[in-house]
Order: sequence, then C-alpha cells, then structure tokens
Amino acid sequence: MTLVTNYKITVHFDGSRYSGWQFQAPPIKTIQGALMRALQVIAKHRVVVTGSSRTDAGVHSSGLVANFHLKIKIAPESLKKALNSLLPEDIRIMACEVMDKSFNARFSAKGKIYIYRIYFGQTVSPFLCRYMHHIPYPLNLRQMRKCPPYFIGEKDFSSFTSDDPDKERTREISEFTMKVRGEEIILTITGKSFLRYMVRNIIGTIIDVGRGKLKPGDIPAIFAAKDRKKAGQAAPSKGLTLAKVIY
Repeated sequence: MTLVTNYKITVHFDGSRYSGWQFQAPPIKTIQGALMRALQVIAKHRVVVTGSSRTDAGVHSSGLVANFHLKIKIAPESLKKALNSLLPEDIRIMACEVMDKSFNARFSAKGKIYIYRIYFGQTVSPFLCRYMHHIPYPLNLRQMRKCPPYFIGEKDFSSFTSDDPDKERTREISEFTMKVRGEEIILTITGKSFLRYMVRNIIGTIIDVGRGKLKPGDIPAIFAAKDRKKAGQAAPSKGLTLAKVIY
C-alpha cells in the first residue's frame, strides 16, 4: 500500500506579478503554478495543489490555505524550508502541517476574511502603493461608514458579481467593518464564500458613495435590481488581501 501524506500549508504572497491563484500554462505566472513546480522538484512527481480560494490577478494573501498529497512523508518543517528555497521571494510558506486525509483546503473551510485598503491622502509611500488603492482626493467618510450594514446577512449578490449566470448568487456576509486610521481606510469583510469579483464590486460601490455618485440608501435598490450595471465599478485588485481562512 502506497503511503500518502496530506499536507496543509498557509501561504503569504504579493500578488502583483501574478495572474491570480488558478494554474495557467506558462509563461503565465500564477500562485498555484509556482507551488506545483516547486513540489514537483521535491516529490519527483506531479502534485495537485488545492487552494482555499481562487484569488484574482493582483490580489494578495496573508492567509490563503492549500493542501496537497505526497507519496513520501517529509517532516513539515523540512518541507516548509524546502518549498521556500524553491519559491520566488514574493511567495512564502508560513506554516506547514500534516492533516487527516479528509482535509480539503477548499471544502473544509468555514469562512474567509478579506481586507481592502484605501489611501486617500495626496501622496502614498512607495512601500505601500502596491497594497492599497490610492484615491488622492477627499471622500465622504461619514456616508461610507453607513454602507457596510446593508451588505450583512444572506442576500442575492447578482448585482455585485460577474460570475457564471447559472451559478447560485446567494451568499452570506457575517461581518463587515470600516475603520479609518489617519488617511487610510480599512474595510474588513467576512463570509463563508464569495462570488467572482464580489468583494471588489462591493468596495467599488462604497467608493462611489464616498465620491457622492451614490447614496447609502441606494444600496437596497441595487440588490433588488440583480443587475451588475447598477453597482459600482470593481475596485482595483491591488488593494485586496485574503487575510484569513477559517476552519
């Protein structure tokens, strides 16, 4: 009987140079592709990597979880070091552990937390510009703060996604907060699962409220319309980070 070990890894990455998580044929760079190439060197066979989320191009992670099965058993700390020695510097394995064979990074997940950062000062530091959306003019913060409660609960998010029309559009957001620190806005959204571009479209709509293009009270009508054209434009991917996957 062949020994198979199921490993769980927590991955941090700067998504700036990558076309998202999902593997695509070279020369297109993806996070999943980079992990699979590194694992093939270690395991001497093709390894399928399952991710907790399919992040878009340019999105970052400080908490994406993945799992994979190896036909050999390696101590988790040794595997972590081996992977980090083979991966580019903008992808790092922060934790590695052996799991029960039933664990699946995608289907075992109970929820995900995303953070979106906006900087509204005149000049943003080059050390921050890759990780936040820069809006160099005043926003109506008081009106923006009224928006998150409208998104909490189980709702049909058809107006906030470009996903497959036949896909179930009902999703539940359990928590959604907005904090302001100096000239930075931090929006934190928690839910079990999210549709394609859903978070970025929600943030884009809230930005439109800040600009005065929409009012918070317009949001229920946007939901009711079930029309993507009624909501705001998708906020840039570089401001979005998958912060944590809940198990």
